[in-house]
Formats: sequence, C-alpha cells, structure tokens
Amino acid sequence: MGILDKLTGTRHPEDGAEPRPAEELRGALLALNRPDVPYVIRDGASDGADLVAEWRIAEPAWQTFFIGSQLTHAIRIRMRLAEESHEVRAVEEQWEVTRVGNPPRLRTSAEYGRGSGRTVSRRWSLQRGENGRLQATETFSFDSAELTGPLRNTTLTSGWTWRGVLFGKL
Repeated sequence: MGILDKLTGTRHPEDGAEPRPAEELRGALLALNRPDVPYVIRDGASDGADLVAEWRIAEPAWQTFFIGSQLTHAIRIRMRLAEESHEVRAVEEQWEVTRVGNPPRLRTSAEYGRGSGRTVSRRWSLQRGENGRLQATETFSFDSAELTGPLRNTTLTSGWTWRGVLFGKL
C-alpha cells in the first residue's frame, strides 16, 4: 500500500480474489440496508453516482439517535462502480450539523468537506462500583466506521478495490 492509498483510504482485495460481476456487487452493497442500521444505501443517479450511502439523520425514527450521539458531521459516500478496473471509486463528503429548536433537531450548515475521515462519539458515566471506587461506564457509542466499514468490506470480499477519491471526478 502506497502513501497515496493510505491518504485516500484505498484498499485492495486479497491476491487471487476473483472479481464478481458489477451487478452482483451492487446487489451485495444494497443488501447492507436493514431497518436496524443508522444508514441507508440507495441508487445514486440523482447525485451523479451509481450508489449513495448516507446517515438517516432526516428520518424521524433515527433523529433521537443522532441527536443523542452529539454528532457534529453528517457523512455521505457517493460510489461509482468502475467495471473495467474492478474498482469502487468512493467520494466521502461531510457537512457540519448543529442542533436547533426545542425539541432539538439536526440541521446541516454550509460547511462542507471532502475526503476520508472518521467521527467517533462516546459518552461515559461515572459511578461507584461494588468496591466503592469510581468507575467509568460507556453509556453511548457512535462511530462513522459503521458506515464505511461494511461498504469497504463488501467491496473487498467481492474481489474489487475500494478506491478513495479526493480530487477530480468520481
């Protein structure tokens, strides 16, 4: 892995992995959609991509989760399946989000970034344990790798390269 691959988040499948057809990979990526995950993967034609994965921050059922996570950035990954090179070219885009109103809801701001990144949010509580000493217990955890990890791993197990795109066209 070269330095540019490290910067872009590019990963290659194991040597000798036979690439599956593009439609099979597309189906495997769309199959990651489940009602219990905080993201959705959808057709990306309206966003200039083959597929788009994004947080469910606008869905009422998930707003409490994202407000509780103290999330500061929304993430969207636009993907292009390049059949000729067996690559999923992925652009990770981020927006700053803020909490507004009462009850609070998330609103995106004009701040925009592009490139791989990771957002981690954890909440801990302190309480006395059985031995009388203070103990920290994790009460909430959120990691943006919950979105990028399954996409990348599905791509790699399908024999395709996951190529992060920083500059230029998808």
